[in-house]
Amino acid sequence: MAEDSDLERTEPASAKRLSTAREDGNIPRSRELSTFAITMAGVSLLMVLGGKMAVFLRETMRQLLTFNQSTVQNTEPALRQFKEAIFGALSQLAPFFGGLVLVALFIPTLVGGWNLTTKALEPNFGKLNPLPGIKRLFSLNAATEGLKAILKSLLIGGIATWYIWKERDEIIGLIAMPLEAAILKMTDMIIHTFFIVTAAMILLVAIDVPYQLWSYYKKLRMTKEEVKQEYKEAEGSPEVKGRIRQMQREAARKRMMQEVPKANVIVTNPTHFAVALKYEDGMRAPQVVAKGSLKLAEKIIDTGKDSRVPVMRSPRFARALYFNAELGEDIPAALYAAAAQVLAYVFQLQQYQSVGGAAPVFPDQLDVPEELDPYSKRPQDSAPEESR
Repeated sequence: MAEDSDLERTEPASAKRLSTAREDGNIPRSRELSTFAITMAGVSLLMVLGGKMAVFLRETMRQLLTFNQSTVQNTEPALRQFKEAIFGALSQLAPFFGGLVLVALFIPTLVGGWNLTTKALEPNFGKLNPLPGIKRLFSLNAATEGLKAILKSLLIGGIATWYIWKERDEIIGLIAMPLEAAILKMTDMIIHTFFIVTAAMILLVAIDVPYQLWSYYKKLRMTKEEVKQEYKEAEGSPEVKGRIRQMQREAARKRMMQEVPKANVIVTNPTHFAVALKYEDGMRAPQVVAKGSLKLAEKIIDTGKDSRVPVMRSPRFARALYFNAELGEDIPAALYAAAAQVLAYVFQLQQYQSVGGAAPVFPDQLDVPEELDPYSKRPQDSAPEESR
C-alpha cells in the first residue's frame, strides 16, 4: 500500500494517464465557476430584459383575467386567448432561458474543456459500495468543500446583510409609496442586491478554480514504479525488445548469407573482415551484398568457397569497404578504381580457369585512399587466395 500513498506519488501524470482519465469522464470542474456564471448571467439578463418581460406578463395576466358575457358563454375565444398568451410568454422568456442554457454549456469548458464520452454512463456496481463514500466524508476534499460552504455562507450573508442595512431607509420608505411604484422599486432593489452578492462570488471562483486544477492533477500523480510500468507497456519491455532485435539481426544475417553465392568476389583482411561484392550489367557501380567481421567473416568466406566464389586477400581494400560501404548500396566513388582492378582480375581468372592461356597478375597495389582505411598506418599486405 505504500506505493499508493500520496507520499509515493511524486511524478506528474503522463499524457496516457490524462487521456485515460478523460475517457472515464474524469476531468477538472469548478462548481463555483458554474454557479457564479449562471447566477451572474441570470441577474444580468433580468436587468436588461426584466422590465420588458414584466410589462408583457402583466398585460398578459390582465387579459387572461378579464371576462365578459361572450367569453363566459363561449369558451373558444378564451382558449384561443390562453393559447396565444402561452406562446407569447414563451417567446418573451426564450432569450432569458436561452442565455442561461448557453452559459451553462460554455462556462464549464473553461476548466477541463469539452469531453464527450459515454464511459461514465456504463454500469459500475463498485459505486454501490458504501465504504469509499464513507472514506470520502473524512477526506481532505470533503473538508475543503465544507470550508468553502462556510466561506460562501459568510460572504453572501454578510454582503446581503450589509446592502440591506445600507438601504434600510429606502426599504422602510416603500410603505409610503403607491403599490405599483413600490413593487417596481422593490424589484429593482432585489435585482441589485442579487447582482452585488453574485459579483462578490468572484472571490470564491478565484480560489476554487486553481484549487480544483491542483487537486485534479494531484490525484492523477504517479509513482515511479507506475511510470516505469507505463513506459514498458508503451515501448515494450527491454527483454522483449532485445529478443526482437536479436531475431531481426538473425533474419537480416540469414538474408545476407543467401546473397553470398551471388557475389563476384569476396575481399578479406584475411580473417578479421570479409566483404562480398557483386557487379552485373546495368549496375552503376559494384554493390556490397554481404559483410562481416571475425566469426561472421569466416562464415562468409566459407559460404563463398562452398559456392566457388573467388576469395581475395586485400586488407586495406577490405577494411575500406567494411567501414564505408553499406549493404545493398553502391560502394563509394573513391573505391571505384580499386573495385575495377579486383573485378578485372576476377573475370580474367575465371577466363584463365575455363579456357587457359596467360595467368592473370594479381593487383597487389590497389588504389585505396588512406582516409577510408582506419588502419592505414599499418603496412599493406595483399596476396591472392586460391579459389576453389
